[in-house]
Amino acid sequence: MKRVILIVDDEIDMLQLLKRSLEPDLSCTVDTATSGEMALKLFAQNTYDLVLADIKMPGMDGLKFLEMIKRNTPDLTVVMMTAYGDIETAVDAMKRGAYDFIIKPFDYEALLLRMEKALERSRLLKENLRLQVECNKDHLFQDLVGKSDKMKRLYETIQMVAKTEHTVLVTGESGTGKELVARAIHDLSDRRQQRFVAVNCPTVPENILESELFGYKKGAFTHAVQNKIGLFQEAHRGTLFLDEIGDISPTIQTKLLRVLQEKEIKPLGDTKSIQIDVRIIASTNQNLEEKIKDSTFRDDFYYRLNVLPIHVPALKEHREDIPFIASYLVKKHCDKLNKPLKKISPELMEVFMNKTWDGNVREMENSIIRGILFSQGEEIRLHDVGFSDIGSNISSFAEQHFIEMPYKTAKEEALKQFNYSYIGSLMSANNGNVTVAAKACGLERQALQQIMRRYNIKSDSFRE
Repeated sequence: MKRVILIVDDEIDMLQLLKRSLEPDLSCTVDTATSGEMALKLFAQNTYDLVLADIKMPGMDGLKFLEMIKRNTPDLTVVMMTAYGDIETAVDAMKRGAYDFIIKPFDYEALLLRMEKALERSRLLKENLRLQVECNKDHLFQDLVGKSDKMKRLYETIQMVAKTEHTVLVTGESGTGKELVARAIHDLSDRRQQRFVAVNCPTVPENILESELFGYKKGAFTHAVQNKIGLFQEAHRGTLFLDEIGDISPTIQTKLLRVLQEKEIKPLGDTKSIQIDVRIIASTNQNLEEKIKDSTFRDDFYYRLNVLPIHVPALKEHREDIPFIASYLVKKHCDKLNKPLKKISPELMEVFMNKTWDGNVREMENSIIRGILFSQGEEIRLHDVGFSDIGSNISSFAEQHFIEMPYKTAKEEALKQFNYSYIGSLMSANNGNVTVAAKACGLERQALQQIMRRYNIKSDSFRE
C-alpha cells in the first residue's frame, strides 16, 4: 500500500513543486492544502502517514493546525517548515508534538532525507502498535516470548524434554531466561502439581550451600540449634533448579554427583540417608567443557548433568523477536508498577533493534522498567531509558530538558536518573540480590536499601 503524505503551505508553487518531486522519489501519494482549515477537512476524510506543514500561514497558522490534529492523533508524524531566524517557534512546535522541522529555503536532498526518516518513524510506530496487539496472541510460550525459528525450536525442545524424567542442563548467556526455561519444563511435566525450588548457587557461600541443599540435624555444628530440612527434601516429587551450577566447588560437585547416582541425600550430622524423588535442572553461562580441562569441574558430574542439553539463544541471535519481547515487558511491568499502559516510541524501538544487548533480555527489561518510571506521557522515549537521541536535527536538543529546570529540580532529576541507571545495572548484574549488590558497590546493605526505597526501585523487578 502506497504511503500518503499531506503537505500544507499557502504558497501554491511550493505545493506543486513538492508534489511533483516527492511522489516519484518517495513512492508515495501527496495531498496538498493551501491553509490549515483546508487541511483539517482533508484530514477528517483521509488517513495520512506523514504531514509536512508550514508554520507561518494566514488564518490558522501551523502551530494551531498542529495542536488540532494532535488532539485526535497524538502519534501522527508531523514535520514543520519555518523561515530562517524563527527557530524558537520550531522548537515550540516540537514541544507541542512535532517530530522534526526544516528551515526554508531548504536543500531538496536534505528535505528528502528528513522525509524518509519521518516516514520510517511512522512505519515503525504502526508496526509497534500492531505488535503490541499481537504479542499476547501466538508469540507467548509459558513466559517466553518470540516467534523466530530459534525460539520455536526452543519451545519444541522444552515440550519434548518436559515429558521425560531425565536431568537437564540449560546453557546460555546471562540474562537470556534460563530460569524461565526451567520453570517451563516443570510446568509442562507430570511434576507440575509439586514444588519448583530454585537456588542461585553463586550467591550462597560454599559452607552454607551444603546445609541449604541437604539440611542438617540439631547439633551438627555450632549454630545448629534445631533440625533443618534441605532444599532437596523441600523439592521432593518436584523439581530442583540449580542456577549457575558452574560456580560451585568440586566438594559440592562430588556430593551432588552422589545424589544423582544414588537418589538419596544425607543431612549434615545425620548417620542415615534419605531417599528423594527430585528432578534436577541445572543452568550455566559458562563453558563447562573448558572448566573440565582446567580441572575446576568434574567430568563425571558434567556427564550426569548433561543428559538432556538445552541451549537458550542470545537476544542478538533472534533480533526479530525484540518488538514482541519489548511490548510484552512493557505490559508486564506497567501492571506490576501500577502504571497506565505505555508504548515504546519508534525511535527507541529502532535503537532496541540495533543494540548489542550484552545483558540480553534482562538488560532490556531493566531499560524498560526505568523507561516506565521516568516517562511523563504515554510513550517511553530515548531519554527515559538513558539513551541519547543521535539525530541530526534539534530534536535531541529539545529533549535535553534539564536546562529549562531550576537548578535544584535539575539536580534531583539527574540524581534520579543516575540512581536508576546505576542501581538498575547493579541489580541486573546480581539478579536482584541486594546483599550481593551492596557488597559489589561498596555500600552497606541498609544504605543501598534506603536509596532503593527513596527512588522506588524494587529488587523483585530485576530477578530472572
